[in-house]
Amino acid sequence: MAIRRLVNWPILLAVVMTVLLLVLAVGWVLLSVFGALANTQFSGLNWTLFGVGTAFLGLLLAGVIIYAILSIKAINLSQRQSNFIDSVTHELKSPIASMKLYLQTLCRRQVSPEEQNHFLQFMLEDIERLDHLVNQVLDAGRLEAERVEGETEELALEEVMHQCIAEAAARYRSSPEIVQCQTTPCRVQARRADLQMIFRNLLDNAFKYAGTPPEIQVSIDWHSDRWAVVRVADNGPGVPLKDRRRIFGRFVRLGSELEREKPGTGLGLYIAKTVVRRLRGKIRVRDRRPPPGAVFEVFLPALPPATASPLTQKTQRFAQRSESAYE
Repeated sequence: MAIRRLVNWPILLAVVMTVLLLVLAVGWVLLSVFGALANTQFSGLNWTLFGVGTAFLGLLLAGVIIYAILSIKAINLSQRQSNFIDSVTHELKSPIASMKLYLQTLCRRQVSPEEQNHFLQFMLEDIERLDHLVNQVLDAGRLEAERVEGETEELALEEVMHQCIAEAAARYRSSPEIVQCQTTPCRVQARRADLQMIFRNLLDNAFKYAGTPPEIQVSIDWHSDRWAVVRVADNGPGVPLKDRRRIFGRFVRLGSELEREKPGTGLGLYIAKTVVRRLRGKIRVRDRRPPPGAVFEVFLPALPPATASPLTQKTQRFAQRSESAYE
């Protein structure tokens, strides 16, 4: 849909500019024809036609500038789409090639039960990787379509976050214990699927770019008694200041696709930001203190503490950290 808009706007603008150019040409002809007459009996008409022609010329120049801007945006989108195709092709071919190799090995020679379990485990991880990729692409496609209103419910952010942490840790073959959690009971009115899309993509980003050894911190707290703020911090390379708005765009990944070491499609942060906006929230990225690393902050409209019911689950791991560590 975004591509169609970028294509339709320049076409419409080109038509308008063509019409303005024709009107301007006719106007200058009329101005020339009536110019001689204006010297004797139509002097007011001369200035009127001149003013109208100047206004049309200004509109035409403005149209040229807007057309150039839209063209540059279309070129940038085309480049991002090319990067997206490159990354998706790699993400599809790698697990397929891996599974093909394991299956060929199982078919061509006898392997021990231990090796079979080992092969099956790796093939299952490849299938999970493919499933994650397909889900991201489908989520992005749904966000581009008209929103389908679903039934919302009162949800504990802590409960949804712990579920997403367990899933992300399993996907990266890590332990949920590496995620340090500091949470305050907060509840919001939302669809569970929406919160899961936000948290999964932020945690996926944190696990992917965390340093060695990985340090991932998650906090949930109140902000001004109206907002629930969720922070996901890592000890990775961080995000340059000039790219902090751009990384939330569609298909945007920093660096060259051919030189990139981390897998991905450039859709995760775009999905997170789009869903947060639909929930009337805000999202931003900041430097981790102390560095290195980045902190993604999500502000969601929260239910008042007086109406929030008790949480049904405890934190998996509670680490007393000052809020300054996230600022």
